[in-house]
Amino acid sequence: MTATAPSPLWLPDALVSAMGATAHGAAPGPVGGVSIDTRTLAQGDLFFAIRGDSRDGHDFVAAALEKGAAAAVVAHDRAAEFAGKGCVLAVPDVLDAMVALGRAGRARTAAQVVAVTGSVGKTGTKEAMRTVLSRQGATHASVASYNNHWGVPLTLCRMPADSRYGVFEIGMNNTGEIAPLVAMVRPHVAVVTTVEPVHLENLGSIEAIADEKASIYGGLVEGGTAVVNRDNSQFARMAEAARRSPAGRIVTFGEHPDADVRLTRLVARPDMSVVEALVHGTPVTYQLGSPGRHVALNSLAVLAVVEALGADLALAALAFAEVKPPSGRGEQIRVPVPGGEIALYDESYNANPASMRAAFDVLGQAPVGFRGRRVAVLGDMLELGPDGPAMHAALVASLVENRIDIVYAAGPLMKHLWQALPVEKRGAWAPDAAELESHVMRGLRPGDAVTVKGSNGSRTGRIVAALKSRFAATAP
Repeated sequence: MTATAPSPLWLPDALVSAMGATAHGAAPGPVGGVSIDTRTLAQGDLFFAIRGDSRDGHDFVAAALEKGAAAAVVAHDRAAEFAGKGCVLAVPDVLDAMVALGRAGRARTAAQVVAVTGSVGKTGTKEAMRTVLSRQGATHASVASYNNHWGVPLTLCRMPADSRYGVFEIGMNNTGEIAPLVAMVRPHVAVVTTVEPVHLENLGSIEAIADEKASIYGGLVEGGTAVVNRDNSQFARMAEAARRSPAGRIVTFGEHPDADVRLTRLVARPDMSVVEALVHGTPVTYQLGSPGRHVALNSLAVLAVVEALGADLALAALAFAEVKPPSGRGEQIRVPVPGGEIALYDESYNANPASMRAAFDVLGQAPVGFRGRRVAVLGDMLELGPDGPAMHAALVASLVENRIDIVYAAGPLMKHLWQALPVEKRGAWAPDAAELESHVMRGLRPGDAVTVKGSNGSRTGRIVAALKSRFAATAP
């Protein structure tokens, strides 16, 4: 029996019309995918020559066409450079054209759409939604953390017309960034995982952060569902924003007795959790394939989404067992070393005080081998403003509470934590991750459980990469 070829993502007429583009060279063909990176571009993809902070996508158009791109979207004033190389679609502004195509992608689909933001846990929660909903229908979701002014429209452009569900992550670093993104997505359900003191350097106060996060509710379709964290210190502010939004319904989640989706019992284990919850009074029990109380609480938000969409709660409960931490956000890796192995928890993608404490809670439950220790390798938490030094020093209490044995730290802000540590917990401090790397490599021993965490700009990911490259690492 001959397999049916997949339907094109975009047909030429719809593509050109949505962007208001002018075709040059060969006629555009059907488009199978959308790309902004020639390294991952597949034959038949549409290539957008986005101009970034450090590179201009126009420099890669020729390479994209040589690799078999169906067409390249370029600025009008650059189109002549690519004469004879393939199909070029000229537009006044490439990013605006991608936004326009993204809006067209949203307009043509009948999918139920979810948008998620939050100071902590939005990527992991988005991935959990992807896993759970994909068991019930074709689900399209953001790749990695594609949650900004180019990531959101790119994800919309890539959304197949026949998707049943769409899950979009919405990020921000400053005031006014969420509203235009959620206006493109127009979700049926909007979720804020939590509000914490992140990006204080730009927004100034936790109340300002709450207001910016709550602006996601303003983008809901009329009568949609706003999902609000009942346990958060900013709950009242968030709930009021939801009431002023187009939401026809507000659903709360958390441990609070009044939460609509409520955690009733949690059995935490080093590599998973067993969760018991009530969803509008209906008991649900499931295994969650990712450890940590914070992950379990965010899974309640996923249940709230499932219920709001009218999806099957029983199927969702079964699918939670397949939820694993995303790379750089708690991924567990076994690293063989002479004499045994190290349990590595890769939290190197990002950090703030709330996510640091959550990572320490997981490390505190991690089993260690004979003579093994619990080791934290930490980089600076960035964008915390003038209270940053004090917030770093305040983490010592959580390290002690979770019985972390040794701490390696890098960066000027982490020096404040280092100086507040009990002497017996000091492994080494260095000005940056590059200098700390050798101390960590020398200091670890078989049986250790190691968490590596820091803001992306602190470059703690290089220490994870060094451990992986020096020894053969495997997933648990």
